[in-house]
Amino acid sequence: MFASIPSAVVVGAQGYPVRVEAHVGPGLPGFSIGGRPDDAVREARDRTRAAILSSQLPYPKIKITVNLAPSDLRKSGAGLDLAIAVGILAASEEIPLEATNGLAFIGELGLDGSVRAVPGVAPMVGALGDVDVVVPIGSALEAEVAALGRVRLIATLGELVAVLNGLIPWPEHEVVPPPADPPPTADLADVQGQPMARHALEIAAAGGHHVLMVGPPGSGKTMLAARLPTLLPPLDRGQALEATMVSSAAGMALPPGGLITRAPFRAPHHTASSAALIGGGSGTARPGEVSLAHGGTLFLDEIAEFSPKVLDGLRQPLEDRHITVSRSGVHVVLPADFLLIAAMNPCPCGGGAPGECLCNAEQLHRYVRRLSGPLLDRFDLRVNVHRPGVDELLSHQPAEASAAVADRVAAARLLALERQGCLNRELSGAQLDEFAQLGDSGRAVLRHELEHGRLSARGYYRIRRVARTIGDLNRCGRVVDTDAVHLALGLRSAFTKALPMGRAA
Repeated sequence: MFASIPSAVVVGAQGYPVRVEAHVGPGLPGFSIGGRPDDAVREARDRTRAAILSSQLPYPKIKITVNLAPSDLRKSGAGLDLAIAVGILAASEEIPLEATNGLAFIGELGLDGSVRAVPGVAPMVGALGDVDVVVPIGSALEAEVAALGRVRLIATLGELVAVLNGLIPWPEHEVVPPPADPPPTADLADVQGQPMARHALEIAAAGGHHVLMVGPPGSGKTMLAARLPTLLPPLDRGQALEATMVSSAAGMALPPGGLITRAPFRAPHHTASSAALIGGGSGTARPGEVSLAHGGTLFLDEIAEFSPKVLDGLRQPLEDRHITVSRSGVHVVLPADFLLIAAMNPCPCGGGAPGECLCNAEQLHRYVRRLSGPLLDRFDLRVNVHRPGVDELLSHQPAEASAAVADRVAAARLLALERQGCLNRELSGAQLDEFAQLGDSGRAVLRHELEHGRLSARGYYRIRRVARTIGDLNRCGRVVDTDAVHLALGLRSAFTKALPMGRAA
């Protein structure tokens, strides 16, 4: 007999519907799976057999053939186990086939018949459309985020068979949400001094501009970067759903409500590989850090210690706000709209004692070359972070708190969205001419920089976008004043020996 059971798989961060076709008929006993399964799917043969027998159900002793349609889509993971088991039981008439109508099944089977959660349930459920979805109890929150139909929770295969045979009603399992994330304790009020760096973070948060901070160890670069998320507003519904889908596909735990509403903050170590940072893997398309930071912040501490090849992989997502991952038989587009903030020392030794450096010219040159010109060109704000003075460190005067700065950031973002429908970072050249007009003096300043080779074409437009954000924070009109242009230029200029003056901005 034949049965066709709906399920789904996830590729990258996108779910795809799959039909699990099961045929049980005459022939030598055996179990074959077709439809481009990976090793984890092929191993479903053993998991399914053990789970059926452990559930005190008869296992067919004839030929079992399973096909996963469509055949041109690579199937991976253990999420098809439950659908395969249901297909075999329906094809062998252990459960009525009509009982599976309007249902889809996602879950991994344990050898004891238990049904376990799998990563990527949210995008898989979203791909199934308006059907009732049967998922493990541990996947309840993820399924609720994307489900259009009802979400049915199941603990064991035996329990599911009893329901489908009409012996018991659908069980009402209690879902215990994970513990809530603690509220952020970091605050800009903790940072003493650093007025320019603080102002740069405010501009970055308001306009979505990328920031590079250069300074000696102990100057507060990491401390400042860790407080940038406190300035960002909550994600809107679209961003929250995309961020949730990516986290679900990566197998990360979701917050108690199931939906990620707080802007993510990702800080990978400088030993991260290209696949870990950009996404992909051996024959897979797993989301990387740039996608996990979607809607939030990606912090690269000690950026000069990252592999140059890995860093250059950031150039496409920084421009396009998505990343295309291509592997053998796999081609996916993952979201990657993030704010990049990076920190580095001025030289390999970190500058030594104040005013001293132990590096020779060759060491310095090798250190600088790790950060390519094209990547450096994509940082809108470049801030020289000095060690705070003694009076600043010992001052008992409280600094401005994150809440006050976040209010100005939210007001500037709202102004930009109402005016042009996007953040200032996303303004095109035509939109800049319409919404970020330059006065005669501001235009003359930028012309002078271009004529003297201190500004590239990309840098010219980025300066105008930053100046527009500065204007929004200062509540100025459509014409960007010259002071904003000067400040934007000052925040983009070369500022340490690690970033030579000869390099174009």
